[in-house]
Amino acid sequence: MELITDVRRADWLVRRLQASGTVAGTVGGGFDGYARVLHPLAAFREDRSVLDEHGDAPVLETSTWRWSDVAARTGRTVDAGVSWSTLSASRDDDVLFDDGWRVEPPAEGWLDPRLLAALTSHLSASTATPLDLVAAVWDGWGDLSGGSTLVAGWQDGTPDATERARAEAEVARLRTAHQAALDAVRRALAVPRLHLTHREHLLVRTTVADWADPAWTERAEIADGVPLAHTPQLLWPEDHAWVLATEIDCDSTLVAGTRRLVDAILRDHRFETFEVDPLSALR
Repeated sequence: MELITDVRRADWLVRRLQASGTVAGTVGGGFDGYARVLHPLAAFREDRSVLDEHGDAPVLETSTWRWSDVAARTGRTVDAGVSWSTLSASRDDDVLFDDGWRVEPPAEGWLDPRLLAALTSHLSASTATPLDLVAAVWDGWGDLSGGSTLVAGWQDGTPDATERARAEAEVARLRTAHQAALDAVRRALAVPRLHLTHREHLLVRTTVADWADPAWTERAEIADGVPLAHTPQLLWPEDHAWVLATEIDCDSTLVAGTRRLVDAILRDHRFETFEVDPLSALR
């Protein structure tokens, strides 16, 4: 992976974007089909009869749930236009069930790398340029914006004067190193940005194979040692055969492309997915 300095590589997509806040306003109009892939849910079975000093219950079992698993318990319906807040009666809070299961809200702006890897088989088969992809990554993430914060504190009792002096010296050293690291990120990422929907994006040259291994987050770099640990907000091949989008504030991922591609994704039981209208609102 490497940074792209010529943001004109996104001009074709910008021209196809339609009304803001819609499917086609995110992945563009003019494709044969559009699929919405719901992000999976982290679920935990707890023993709530025992609470620790923080009020947390021990976890007995973990699992990955689908939205339909929650719907089966709440009596609601999962369809192409489902919203998490309607399904769960809560947007931000965990959903608690009487049998001890706790379900976290779906991740926003992040597609599980395992699902992204699963999608690559369909994406690769649907482009003539699998070795030439463009990824657009929001530059507002703390590790990419040079805006992360260092917090230091003292644990276990009150320090005496000598300990306080040593601690303050160590904090000063850490702050200097932290600021140097932030400055290095800003310099490494000092390239033109793609402006979309009131957000700035870095463009990255990549391939389908880069995303085929879920462990890409452990090794991906985009510039001078700057790691990439975020799902791309947009991904498309040079032949413009399809677009994948994981919008920052959305708990699902969109794929626009050929009829064959969308049908293949809809039939793949690894995904909880629905076909959507390009003019429908984002969820």
